[in-house]
Amino acid sequence: MMNRKKKPLNTNFIFLMLGRMVSDTGTGIQAMIIPLYIIDTGGSAATVGLFSFLSLIPILLIYPFAGVAGDRLNRKSIMVGTDLANGLIILGLAFAAYSGRMSLTLLFTVQVLTSILYGFFDPATKGMLPQVVPKEELTKANSTVASLRIFSSLLSPVIGAAVYASQGIAVLFLINGISFLLSAGSEMLIRYKHIKRDVVVGVSGLSRDLSEGVKFVLDNKVIGKLCVFSLMLLALIQPIFSVVLPLFFRTRLEYSDPQYGYLQVAIVFGALLGSILVGTLFNKGKEVTKSLLTGCSLLMGTMLVFTVLLFPQTVSALGNGTMIYFALFAGILSLLSVAIIFINVPTQTIIQKETPNEYLSRVFSIVGMISKGGMPFGALIYGIILTGVEVHWMILLATLLTILISLRFIVSFVRVYSQE
Repeated sequence: MMNRKKKPLNTNFIFLMLGRMVSDTGTGIQAMIIPLYIIDTGGSAATVGLFSFLSLIPILLIYPFAGVAGDRLNRKSIMVGTDLANGLIILGLAFAAYSGRMSLTLLFTVQVLTSILYGFFDPATKGMLPQVVPKEELTKANSTVASLRIFSSLLSPVIGAAVYASQGIAVLFLINGISFLLSAGSEMLIRYKHIKRDVVVGVSGLSRDLSEGVKFVLDNKVIGKLCVFSLMLLALIQPIFSVVLPLFFRTRLEYSDPQYGYLQVAIVFGALLGSILVGTLFNKGKEVTKSLLTGCSLLMGTMLVFTVLLFPQTVSALGNGTMIYFALFAGILSLLSVAIIFINVPTQTIIQKETPNEYLSRVFSIVGMISKGGMPFGALIYGIILTGVEVHWMILLATLLTILISLRFIVSFVRVYSQE
């Protein structure tokens, strides 16, 4: 029996993922605990809302400039520099909390700074991945990234809640600051060669680079279609988790608060399962489109079943507060997460394959700005409509729109992608 040659470990990818995971865990801890801290110190719902706003908007505003920086400068240096800066800023926050100098103004200022730094970190990371992983392994690499990010989202509340409850906010900031420094240390070990390109300095050069990135996205039909589809998908689907689920659970269902936590676990488990399945089933080059189309089909099917489960007649027939309804509800939310991952991972892989190295960070920053920009507006529209319309009718409308958009996307995408 012949011995199969083992592939050497891709240490660059491992160091990149370790850095990303530690950084994501630290960011997640802060995002979850600070709202609790604001409430505990007498802050209002409006104050928490302002914090959430300051967590997202600076990232969206800085994305285009971060994309230009990621394509002009050394991406490894950007990652290391932003993590080091984040670590030092949050350690300063830990000192302020320990010495009793903490204030909401300081907290919000730090949140704006860390959001801006993450805005630079994210496009640089996504642009660097295709340079440390062979093209044929991108789908598997992206599914690994997704799995680790989901794992980070599981670790964050556990670590954050335990440390905050037992040690207080100062120790939590101390741990978070150290985590960013460890992340920077891991990224320093990556062997990476920056390819310099000729650039025009000043405002005119920045403007030209931005317009070139936008033009590339608009001219590339595959990326353009994926971009628009991601925007519509996040605007329609993401508010289901952030707006519809808590509203429906609290006003229509008869379950306890711990059971709401179990639903959140089911959602995260679905995302983790989806990322593992994508990396296992669709890890070959041409199968990336199969994952995307499978995700679209699964999304349409799960949205239809989810809509049926929200109707009062279904809740009544299955029994409000029963384990049967809860298991079905948790199962369909989990499948919805699987569908989203089946779409997100190949979308990222296709964009990486379609984009030359010198455009990678700009393209990901533009795609990120457009797609994530749909989330707050989607949540706002859902919130306005749900004040006067029953939740099941709203989701029925969202489901019909999702099916129409998905079918239109599948037909046009397959036609365009097959021509590439």
